[in-house]
Amino acid sequence: MKRLAVMVLLLTSLGVVAQKNDGHKSRKSPKMDLTAEQMATLQTKKMTLALDLTKTQQEKIMKLQLDEAKSRKEKWEEIKEKKDSGEWQKPTSEERFKMENARLDHQIALQTKMKEILDDEQYQSWKKMKKQKAMHGKKRMQQRGSRG
Repeated sequence: MKRLAVMVLLLTSLGVVAQKNDGHKSRKSPKMDLTAEQMATLQTKKMTLALDLTKTQQEKIMKLQLDEAKSRKEKWEEIKEKKDSGEWQKPTSEERFKMENARLDHQIALQTKMKEILDDEQYQSWKKMKKQKAMHGKKRMQQRGSRG
């Protein structure tokens, strides 16, 4: 009985030690360690595989993805800098409205550019992929929120 208790204690402690917990660092996106060029290259290659892009389409999308990646990286660095310095504050409802409105305008512009680059079939596939990615992100956010 004593050995059983020791075994249970050891297994339990091993299970606790095996749990990785980096706090807020574990939520950091590994993609933010990449340069904007690397992110754009990877995204373009994924789209090439999924949509069977031509060389000219690849070049146009690479340029578009590079601009997107640079913008995303700049915003991420700006927020990180503010959080590290302690200046970051939760945005007010007016600021959130402005940010959401700007984000949606940006998405509309991106969608228009993609429509110009891709043919109809590729464009429909791209929209479907984008929608699935958004739904996957929603599920992850809901799971993250329910944890705690």
